[in-house]
Amino acid sequence: MANHTSAKKRIRRNDRRAAINGARMSRIRTFIKKVETALATGDAAAAREALRVAQPEIQRGVTRGVLHRNTASRKISRLAARVKAAALSHSARIA
Repeated sequence: MANHTSAKKRIRRNDRRAAINGARMSRIRTFIKKVETALATGDAAAAREALRVAQPEIQRGVTRGVLHRNTASRKISRLAARVKAAALSHSARIA
């Protein structure tokens, strides 16, 4: 247990920040899950729209410091590749 006033304050501050960062990560995961759900159902248009909405949320996580820049880039890149593949397979089934 902390004995110094500054250490006690730091513990309180860390608890508040952990709650905020947890909420931010949960929000980002929700947006990613919406893209993955649309991909799983095979709805290419919904997946494209979900990715368009999710991308700024992921980038906002970088700005706020809850995600590393390269992690966000990797997640966006992989989601975009999956959405693109779904759109191509969808158009191939139509043709």
